[in-house]
Amino acid sequence: MKVILASPDFHQQRGNTVTVQRIADGLETHGVDTEIVSVTGDPGYTSLPEADLIHGFHAYKFFSFKQRLKENQAPFVITMTGTDLNHDLFDESRRAMVLECLKEASAITVFDETAKETLMKEMNGIHSKIHVIHQGTSNLQATQRKFSKQNGTFLFVLPAGIRKVKNIPFAIHALKKLHNRHPKIRLLLVGPIIEHDEGRLVENLTEENSDWISYIGQLPHKEMGAAYEHADVVLNTSHSEGQPAAILEAMEHGLPVIASSNTGNRNIVTHGKTGFVYTNESEFLDYAETLLNNNQMRKIFGRSAKSYILQHHSREYETNKLLSIYKEVIQTKKSSEIKTTRSE
Repeated sequence: MKVILASPDFHQQRGNTVTVQRIADGLETHGVDTEIVSVTGDPGYTSLPEADLIHGFHAYKFFSFKQRLKENQAPFVITMTGTDLNHDLFDESRRAMVLECLKEASAITVFDETAKETLMKEMNGIHSKIHVIHQGTSNLQATQRKFSKQNGTFLFVLPAGIRKVKNIPFAIHALKKLHNRHPKIRLLLVGPIIEHDEGRLVENLTEENSDWISYIGQLPHKEMGAAYEHADVVLNTSHSEGQPAAILEAMEHGLPVIASSNTGNRNIVTHGKTGFVYTNESEFLDYAETLLNNNQMRKIFGRSAKSYILQHHSREYETNKLLSIYKEVIQTKKSSEIKTTRSE
């Protein structure tokens, strides 16, 4: 079986990139021939390589790319990754493209039941081809590259590409108030600059608070284990999420998390058990201070988080679910071709 994985922004260390590479690695362990192509920037494709199936990620970006290609007969599966589900689907200038992608897709995958319900509400007749697949996690290595934690400090880690939707300035402004009361706290920001205006803002804020904030830019994903090894708490402050891979990875490392109250975060973080979910700055600061001062709670949350990931987000589960869908889509296409040939 040959599968093309079509990813947006694959050149940057973003959530979709991590997801697609993890899926490719998992599929290859099962003997699937995979090839990753980028659907954004200037990929220069007029057609895709021969394949049994195409798996696209992010409905709007994938379908925009597909429409520029010459006719491609391979069926495609689409994964709704976050922005396409939470924003593009409701954007008047993009909605039609997203709906057409869903209509033409042989199968649709989403990360949770809430996403499935959203799609069924917005478009009729697609219930049977929507599949819920919880994201798996990647194998990360612990290294000492790029940074080390200062003795006697408490480290919050925020892994995210820098763009407005990630709301990184919120974490800086809020934690500055906590730092005034607890000078031992530190904040580590990890991720590429995706939106330049937001990048300048975050870099300026980091420079103004350089005594306790570090921004190390993009870290190769395989080395993210180092950040988790040093972290005491991992943060997600996004306005919206699909299913954040960084939070899943942090939980797999036995770390408590503090996450903003959006659908993607609420579906994986159990408030008061594996971490905290906040709705405003006051709650964020209360939860941050609670974990800062309660080592036993951090350990309990961390154990619960790791247990949850092992039960619900293994890479093997993700790979097997995708293989099942791929085989069904390919077999359906072959059956349709046989019927067409016979009728002729």
